[in-house]
Amino acid sequence: MTFRDAFAVYRGYRVPHLQLVEHRRWWFTFSGVLIVLSLVGMIFSGFQFSIDFVGGAQLLYTPSSPVTTDQIQGVLDTYGLTGEIQLVAGGEQVSIRTDSLTDLANGQAVVRDLADQAGLSPQDINVEDIGPTWGQQISRKALRGLLLVLFFIGLYIAWRFEWAMAAGAMVALVHDVVITAGLYALVGRQVTPETVIAILTILGFSLYDTVVIYDKIQENTESAALTARLGYDGVVDMSLNQTVMRSVNTSLVVLLPILSLLVFGGDTLKDFAFAMFVGVAIGAYSSIFIAAPVLTIVHARQVRRGTARAPQPKTPREKADARSGAATAVATDAAATKATAGMGGSAAKPKPKPRNKKGQPAKRKRR
Repeated sequence: MTFRDAFAVYRGYRVPHLQLVEHRRWWFTFSGVLIVLSLVGMIFSGFQFSIDFVGGAQLLYTPSSPVTTDQIQGVLDTYGLTGEIQLVAGGEQVSIRTDSLTDLANGQAVVRDLADQAGLSPQDINVEDIGPTWGQQISRKALRGLLLVLFFIGLYIAWRFEWAMAAGAMVALVHDVVITAGLYALVGRQVTPETVIAILTILGFSLYDTVVIYDKIQENTESAALTARLGYDGVVDMSLNQTVMRSVNTSLVVLLPILSLLVFGGDTLKDFAFAMFVGVAIGAYSSIFIAAPVLTIVHARQVRRGTARAPQPKTPREKADARSGAATAVATDAAATKATAGMGGSAAKPKPKPRNKKGQPAKRKRR
């Protein structure tokens, strides 16, 4: 393909002829590799949950005099606290993540000692304290919200299209969530409530692309003539070629502002932007290379079981041809039935040939 042809395809002037369904084993293998890497990240690296989920206290302050992690840990040891200490930007900012100070009798004393050590007043230390009960509630609500979203999305697609398409969409959505969460854990980013919001937003973008592709597939498969000529897999392949550049362009428009947040945003925005960037990219990929090929596999099983939905005539000409064909068949059957009844229900017997006394066929005399 020349550059001019590629540009014409990108601008929508030409429809590409990519064999996407035929090479579905390639896409499944690539997705399998990503899923394995994601599972490795979730199992071995694990998630670094913020205090919003696990509870605890997070202290942030900018010391006016240099402090070391050993000095800070000495203050925490005085009160029997363990935590994670980070010196950001070469010690210009201190981040301490430790147990909750709410239930600690000397919680204010800890803040006061840290402030005296850094040459600050206690009001200069930003303390964010969340109890473990509230963090557990947030975790349960996040998981419940994710499951409810998947359930209602499956119901909607099954009602709008068919259950085979709902199965393909569910596989693609689970594929997106697993890969996004696994890569997020693999790079060691902190899971915050913004991360959950990003994952739920990802499901919406992935579903949008999938519904657009499924709508085009349903529109083309309703043509009985087109399905008979190309086969179901061929019609799905043609539908993907008709919508692939629309999905790519839509995803690029979404990815560019997310990329700016990922490069120029703060720490909190970067965590959100990273989850969004990975999720939107994987969602665009799964809508084309996972959801549609899975649909062809489910449809093939339906055909073998005899439960596949037959294509209905779509255009007025197809409907007229179907009606005329049915009328011709009915008329032919009626004529055959009438002719059979007129002959008394049995066919006329052929007249036997004349035979001589020995039972052999009689010879004709020559004149």
